[in-house]
Amino acid sequence: MNFDFSDDQKFLRDEARKFLEAQCTSAHVRAVLDDDAMSHNDEVWQKIVEMGWLGAAIPEEFGGLGLGMLELCVIAEELGRVLAPVPFGSSAFFFAEAIKLAGSDEQKAEWLPKVADGSIVGCLATTEGPGALSASSVQTSAKDGKLSGTKLPVTDGDVATHAAVLAKEGSGTGLYIVALDGDGVSRKSLKTIEPTRSHAEIKFDGASATRLGHDTGNGMTVLDNVMNRGAVLLAFEQLGGASRCLEMATEYAKERHAFGRPIGGNQAIKHKLADIYVKNEVARSNAYYGAWALSTDAAELPEAAAAARVAASEAFWFASKENIQTHGGMGFTWEVDCHLYYRRAKLLAVQAGSPAVWKEKLVSALETKNAA
Repeated sequence: MNFDFSDDQKFLRDEARKFLEAQCTSAHVRAVLDDDAMSHNDEVWQKIVEMGWLGAAIPEEFGGLGLGMLELCVIAEELGRVLAPVPFGSSAFFFAEAIKLAGSDEQKAEWLPKVADGSIVGCLATTEGPGALSASSVQTSAKDGKLSGTKLPVTDGDVATHAAVLAKEGSGTGLYIVALDGDGVSRKSLKTIEPTRSHAEIKFDGASATRLGHDTGNGMTVLDNVMNRGAVLLAFEQLGGASRCLEMATEYAKERHAFGRPIGGNQAIKHKLADIYVKNEVARSNAYYGAWALSTDAAELPEAAAAARVAASEAFWFASKENIQTHGGMGFTWEVDCHLYYRRAKLLAVQAGSPAVWKEKLVSALETKNAA
């Protein structure tokens, strides 16, 4: 079985890389770091919107390009390479997938075209503080079309115009669409290790909410499916960052001279680069397996998504750390871009669940499979 991308998908990757290397440089990332008032880089965001990438996996009948999930994986990896300071993942990976999975035909027709053309920015609001998310931990409630409760941290919650919110309904849970500029909604930005991907606390006090779909009480089931799909896409974003870290470390090892020769000639540096490469390739293998399961709606998606997420989180963190070490004293300075990747690696590792959460999901998926 060939898990590699097709020639068309590789062409998309190459074109996306050319575009992002020109339009999303480290200067664009640093602009957000240097300005406390910026939650994201709107210049980069608008250019990405114009490229139509938000609609890559949205069917043509709902205003998208209708390409597929594999193409979205390709785009995710390239966005990860440049640390794109935009709310792409929140809107395309999670919000759009929630609507695709749980929304009625009318809701898909209403919301997906707006996601595809960038006229709205979506996010997913599920957690309510520290600890693993579960049906029993959800305190936000929905009744008679009104939502009350607090969600934090919400990735891109201060950028988004709409949120898919997990809330209690009766004895179960449901996902609700809420306009974040409406009455009964207040937001506060939160400080994190990675300001180029903003987070917020969102409070709902009788906010108008529209339930996704018609089946009641199945919010956690839908959310698990959304998370599995988003996990694969996040893994590709992490893989892109890890790959760029290896390139940066290799380039520096070749050009930095000490005692009359490149530091890449030293065995210790060679071993560092080799270790990064091995972890990256393990992550890539798992990410490709996840992409296959995602694109085919395979029964193996839960285990494939968890494996991809765990491997990619480990690879990106390790690559970003060793990239700093390879750069030596320069690697710790503000002027060198190493810390940008380390920040993003630490943030993405806990977005949508920490590696510990995904390891537990992997074990559960394998136990369920073996028991069948």
